[in-house]
Amino acid sequence: MAEMDKDTDDKLPFTAHLEELRKRLITSFIAVAVGFAICYGFKEKLFQILTQPLISVMNQGETLIYTGLPEAFFTFLKVSFLAGLMLASPVIIYQFWMFVAPGLYDREKRLLLPIVFLSTIFFVGGALFGYFIVFPFGFDFFLGFATETIRPMPSMKEYLSFSSKLLLAFGLVFELPLVITFLARLGIVSVPFLKKNRKYAILLFFVGAAILTPPDVVTQMMMALPLMLLYEISIVGARIFGKPKAAPQEDAEPASE
Repeated sequence: MAEMDKDTDDKLPFTAHLEELRKRLITSFIAVAVGFAICYGFKEKLFQILTQPLISVMNQGETLIYTGLPEAFFTFLKVSFLAGLMLASPVIIYQFWMFVAPGLYDREKRLLLPIVFLSTIFFVGGALFGYFIVFPFGFDFFLGFATETIRPMPSMKEYLSFSSKLLLAFGLVFELPLVITFLARLGIVSVPFLKKNRKYAILLFFVGAAILTPPDVVTQMMMALPLMLLYEISIVGARIFGKPKAAPQEDAEPASE
């Protein structure tokens, strides 16, 4: 009987954990749906803004095309969804951190609101960096292969898929300082650990940039170099906000006993 009671006590927290996860996911889905509905009313304008870096480096008179009858319609739907996802990103990030919050100490919970705000800023900043800095160089590189007999005719679907992956990649990699600082706050990583493994981190940055970006050196460097800078910022953040070292007297207690 005691064993049954123990099993019940063990299962209840897990069930409550799943219920909390369900509530957070539903709230996030509602936020995305509202964002999608708002952005769908501006779908043509949003797509025009998204394609501006490509249009600016194309020759006069060249435009994007669509090769299937429903392609333009579904492309506008996807643009609206992605824009709605960006619009709802503060809510999604907030729900994520609130789901993690019960496992944190009170002093760590006080950091949640600044983390939510900074997570949104860093994600949007990464996407804007990709849009304004990386896109023009990358698209100019690809269009440079055009000749008198070879003309680029990018389709709406291909461009949306390519650009959205890059924007998402840059948005996520710019979260690196917050992730590492948060791990340092939890005591999972430390400043000496980050410094010691800097060379391996740089190697991973270049490998990741080669996978996530177009196959040209310029674009890869434009992702890897900011990552190196963000890593150094992460070390500073870990030094300032990292978990404080245990007091010396705590280490001495077992010896006195």
